[in-house]
This record gives sequence, C-alpha cells and structure tokens, in this order.
Amino acid sequence: MNTPSRHHAQIPALEAVDLIRQALPKQGLFAGKSWRLSPQAFPLSPATLNQLEQIGPLLHRFQRASDTLYRRSHNGSLPAWLHQYLDRGKPQDLIDFGIDPRIQSQLPRVIRPDLILTEQGLTMVELDSVPGGIGLTAWLNQTYSQSLRDQHIIGGADGMLKGFASIFKNAAHLVISKESADYRPECDWLVQQLNHSLNTDQWSVHGAEGYTNQDQQAVYRFFELFDLPNLPGINQLAKQAAADEHDLSAPFKAFLEEKMWLSLFWSKPLQGVWQRELRKANWKRLQKIIPQAWILDPSDIPHHAVIPGLEINHFDELKHFTQKEREYVLKISGFSEIGWGSRSVSIGHDLSQKEWSAAIDTALDSFEHHPYVLQKFHSGKLVQHPYLDTESGSIVTMEGRVRLCPYYFTEPASSATGLSKVKLGGVLATLCPADKKILHGMSEAVIMPCRVDPDGY
Repeated sequence: MNTPSRHHAQIPALEAVDLIRQALPKQGLFAGKSWRLSPQAFPLSPATLNQLEQIGPLLHRFQRASDTLYRRSHNGSLPAWLHQYLDRGKPQDLIDFGIDPRIQSQLPRVIRPDLILTEQGLTMVELDSVPGGIGLTAWLNQTYSQSLRDQHIIGGADGMLKGFASIFKNAAHLVISKESADYRPECDWLVQQLNHSLNTDQWSVHGAEGYTNQDQQAVYRFFELFDLPNLPGINQLAKQAAADEHDLSAPFKAFLEEKMWLSLFWSKPLQGVWQRELRKANWKRLQKIIPQAWILDPSDIPHHAVIPGLEINHFDELKHFTQKEREYVLKISGFSEIGWGSRSVSIGHDLSQKEWSAAIDTALDSFEHHPYVLQKFHSGKLVQHPYLDTESGSIVTMEGRVRLCPYYFTEPASSATGLSKVKLGGVLATLCPADKKILHGMSEAVIMPCRVDPDGY
C-alpha cells in the first residue's frame, strides 16, 4: 500500500462542495433523504485501514461459523436452544429454506459492519448482510476521486462498482421491495454505472412485488425476509436457487440476519465451539471488536445463579439500574419492520427510569416472537471535520462522533480451492453531532467517503 504524502493539493472548500452538488444524480440517491456535505473525505490512518482490511475476512469466517453452529443445532450435535432462539417468530417454510442442504455452503456476498470509532479503537455494533448504501458509497468514491481529484479514497473511484460486480459471475437483477423503496434511487444509479463501465445492458432493477425470473438471470436480493408475505411468488426464487436454476445473493437464511449472533458469540456454553470453528486467534480478534451482549430471555434461572457480566438473576432487574449503570443499547434482534434503521433502539442512559423500564418490559414481552438484545454502549471518540453550513453558506467545523461502514465483497468460491476472496470496496463515514448517541444517516449528519491519510484517525 502506498502511503500518501502528508500534504496534498486541495480544491478550495466551497468550490469542492459545489462540485459535489453538481455531480448528484437528478433522481437523487435516497428517496426524500438529505445530508450535510463535506469538502473533504474523512481521514483514516494507514493503521486503521490495515485493520479494516483484516476485518472483512474475519467477519466472513464469523458468518461461516454461525451458519455451521445453526445447522449443528438443527441436526442435534449442538443444543436445540441455539436454533430455537434464531427460529423464533419465523414461518416454517422460511426455516426450511435456511437449512436446505443444497445451499449449505452459501453465505451473503456483501458484508457491512457498523463500526464506531472509539478512544479504544473500532467497536462493531451491527453486522448487515443486505445493506443499503452500496450505490451511495460508490457515488461518493467516484465523485471525490474524480471531481475533487482525491487520489487516496479508500477503494478508489471504482472499487465499490468492481466489488459489487465481482459477487456474480455475470450480470444480475437487483430485486427491491416497496418496503426498501428509499434505496431504489441508489440501485438505479448503481445499475446504470455497472452497465456503462462493463459495456453491457444486462444489469437491471426490478420491483420485488410480482417479480419472476423468467430468463434465469442472477438475482441480488434487496428485500427483507420478514416482508415475504407481501411479495407473492418470491418464495419461488429460493426454490429455483436451491435447484441451481439461477444464482442468488443473499441466500434465504433469515437466521444469519439476526443481531443476536453478537450475543451468542459471548455465550459461555458455545465458547469452545466458536474457538474451534474460528480458530482461537480469530476468536480473540473478534472479542476486541464485538461488545458484550445478551439475549433478553425472560426464562427463570436457578436462584443461586446470575447472568454473566450483568450480575443479576433476571433481566427484569435491569429496570432498577441507575442512569449511570444502564449504559446499554436495547434493540430488536431482527425479522421485523422495526429491526433496521435504528427504529427499535433504546439507549439506557438517555432515557428516564420510567421509559427505560417500559423498554425492558416491551423487550421481555416480545421474546416469544421477536427477541431483543442488550449490548454494552461504547461512546464514539470526539473528532472534528469540516462541512458546509447551508444557512451561512460557509464551511464550518463539526465536533462529533463517527460511524464507519466498510463494504466487503465476496467473490463466488473458486472451484479449484473452495475458498472465497473478500475484498474491501470502500468505507462510508457518517459523522453525527456530539449530542447524538445513535449514529446514523440523519439530516444533521455529514456523510462522506474515507481516505487514507498519515494524520488520520
């Protein structure tokens, strides 16, 4: 990796923002969404980039191990409680799709963790295998590389486009649901760019409602599996993919899309299994980036026992934690319309005692069909970065906390080696004001690509 010079020629800030505006597609990238613009990409140090490049293959191993643990639970070589947690609230036909032996080796080919930059390093708060933002990050990388002439954008001008194209052997249909319609503009832009760069017209976007794959084209799934009742005929996609009639990513493995895997990673009874499946060195690396977490299971435990790490006998006792004691994040594990976009998230120390108590009750009452997870809260490191203040028309500095979303693309496994290559295509940075505890793409946030810089974070 070439280390950039400590100082590089920069376009004047206001001119840079104007160039970014001019490059925006007419149809936009997110329906009804806006964000603040920065004249500079977010700077990451070579050491942070090196860590990000290692995290991708590590998370691919983690997903493969998770798949193995789930199947072993179903076949009886691991305790049944493991798959019972992950199957809660799901219809039997979807469970059957997930354990079909014909798709045993299939894993999501796009991996995107949500990483918080803290004083202690990177902390992973979520892992998404059907993520939004692919088209947005591709556009940002292209715009900052070409329009702003930044030669050090991570992934370069076309890393996201090449990465996404590499997950299929040929072109694919992007099939998106109405539930995910906010992301339709970025999908349209992405397909347009892929067709142009690859000199083809085979990439296309289709609505999931009523979709049929008559020409057996590869399919990229951009819809959530909880939405299947609203997508007549889509189950046929899974059957056709299992019969090898067409290529499909991500596979219909709803269990892999549960946030509770980050809790199960810390399960004491599974510790030895994780170490064997991941190898102990990789298990230790994951321990450094996965915060401790718990599944809120209301089942009774023996009176003399406590829940490890919380030192309580029942999750109901969380309601009595003081504000200082409840530095935790509570959120639904998945398979729900409120399972994405921070819609189910409660920050313990940001709520009143009454609000926190009600959130715990909701989580415990939902266990049978929609389990919740509790995760240690890690505050982001305060950083400073310039952005355009639209009211004054000037460039000002925001002090805030940043979420990093690296996009990893996994090529289909080689028939000769059986191994898959995992490559970093780009990194999306979301800088939120310092008073915001949930770091996501709000209108007050600055959204930008990342660059490698010797003076970076």
